[in-house]
Amino acid sequence: MKKEVNVTYKFESLSEFHRVAGLPKPVHPLLSLINNLDGKIIPADSFPNQFTSPFYKISYKPNFHGNYKYGQHYYDFDESGLFFVSPNQVAGTIEKPLDYTGFDLFIHPDFLLNYPLANKIGQYGFFSYALTEVLHLSDQEKGTILTVAGIIEEELNSRIDDFSQDVVISQIELLLNYANRFYKRQFLTRKAASHDLLQKMEEILGDHFNSNMSLSRGIPTVQYLAEKLNVSPSYLSDMLRVLTGKNAQQHIHYKLIEKAKEKLSTTSLTISEIAYELGFEHPQSFSTLFKARTNYSPLAFRRSFN
Repeated sequence: MKKEVNVTYKFESLSEFHRVAGLPKPVHPLLSLINNLDGKIIPADSFPNQFTSPFYKISYKPNFHGNYKYGQHYYDFDESGLFFVSPNQVAGTIEKPLDYTGFDLFIHPDFLLNYPLANKIGQYGFFSYALTEVLHLSDQEKGTILTVAGIIEEELNSRIDDFSQDVVISQIELLLNYANRFYKRQFLTRKAASHDLLQKMEEILGDHFNSNMSLSRGIPTVQYLAEKLNVSPSYLSDMLRVLTGKNAQQHIHYKLIEKAKEKLSTTSLTISEIAYELGFEHPQSFSTLFKARTNYSPLAFRRSFN
């Protein structure tokens, strides 16, 4: 029996997205807020299961469940909250019918041109989070998010004038800043899960350097750690920064330097041999990193023990 292949549909415009979904034309060609909090809107049966689009997407789903695809993975879970999709990311679902209650805000990058947010939006790490790393909102936070979304919707549906874009963009930035704040609250209030992740990461790094895995696999990367922990690299770094003040890369370097100190002080290996055992292709790269982190060259550090 021939296996069914999911074809990824590529949307090119908001007008096309609305048309394929069976929605009225968007009010603005570069911005659309689909308010479906009452759950009455159901996309057409012809809507693709898997698609990409050139837009940033911010979605609030009070009843978010089913089998969804985001990036290269499928997720099966029953959650609610706010999630973010970056442009040209594969998204979709393998289940129909679904509960489409909530709202979806689509923003074309061109809508932000000539505004500081055009460059700043890439700094919001949650656009790179996995779907399972949804932002869970308290009732108060949900009210805040829905209020901001309501202002954007009202502005889009009222008479567009010279100030409309300024107002909408300021509200989009406000929504993103609230999301940043609420994610940091989530990292702290879910301490058990966060600290469990931190402990597992420490174990992975310890095993890597203590078993000389660096000889064959090199220095562990943030991507490697994230895959081992089943989280996205951005989520991992942002969570660690909130909990410890260091991002994932800094944690890797800290473990690496601690292992280097151990080898320098307890073995007679040359600096080059230590560098290679730690996963460096070039000893000079090791020496540069070691001095940057300790203010000592590896040789000077070793001499301090003699």
